[in-house]
Amino acid sequence: MSSRILFGFHAVTVRLKTAPESIVELHVDASRRDARMRQFVERAQAAGAKLIESDDDRLIRLAGSPRHQGVVAKVNPLPQRHSLDEVLDEVEGPALVLVLDGVTDPHNLGACLRVADGAGAHAVVAPKDHAVGLNATVAKVASGAAETVPYLMVTNLARTLNELKEREIQVIGTAEDAEQTLYDIDLTGPVALVLGAEGAGLRQLTRKTCDVLVRIPMAGAVESLNVSVASGVCLFEALRQRRIAAA
Repeated sequence: MSSRILFGFHAVTVRLKTAPESIVELHVDASRRDARMRQFVERAQAAGAKLIESDDDRLIRLAGSPRHQGVVAKVNPLPQRHSLDEVLDEVEGPALVLVLDGVTDPHNLGACLRVADGAGAHAVVAPKDHAVGLNATVAKVASGAAETVPYLMVTNLARTLNELKEREIQVIGTAEDAEQTLYDIDLTGPVALVLGAEGAGLRQLTRKTCDVLVRIPMAGAVESLNVSVASGVCLFEALRQRRIAAA
């Protein structure tokens, strides 16, 4: 089993909470003695993690980034669900899925996973050939959400969207030229929200496969939002509507 790297307080703390036995070794900055580090070390010791004091140069080499915050963990990968069907079969209530078409920046993906977790999305789906995979940068930006939200990369995105439709999940794409706005549509039922990369938007086949297209109304001078911001707007609007409906 090949290990992977997590770094940063949030990403490693979530792994300590959810699967401490998967941590092979945990490197911490030997020179850092502030309250946050002391509390983190106490948590790691209580979880039984193997602690190794390391200098900054070693931490940078392990993390592949200087933004490690003094915490780098070598971990075994967690068991992953093999398919979107497996995830959806376990969903209670209306499904909420985020689909990303063409998001290749790890910082954007990490932020999308973070908002997906916050809004209670059941999965994030992306095509294998037009997307970034999970890596240490994604996990760092996601602040632990890479451990909690299933991220499923599929061979054929259009086929997957049609399979969602067969499950009676409405596939809603976002496009700047859509007639309806996000706030004109009912998001209380099972939905998959489909967003493209900033600038490029949805690919043509993805766009054609959607049941309906909506736009986020913009009141200022900019024409579009970063994909992670747009994901947050869409997902939390769905959450808002569902909470009102439930009440």
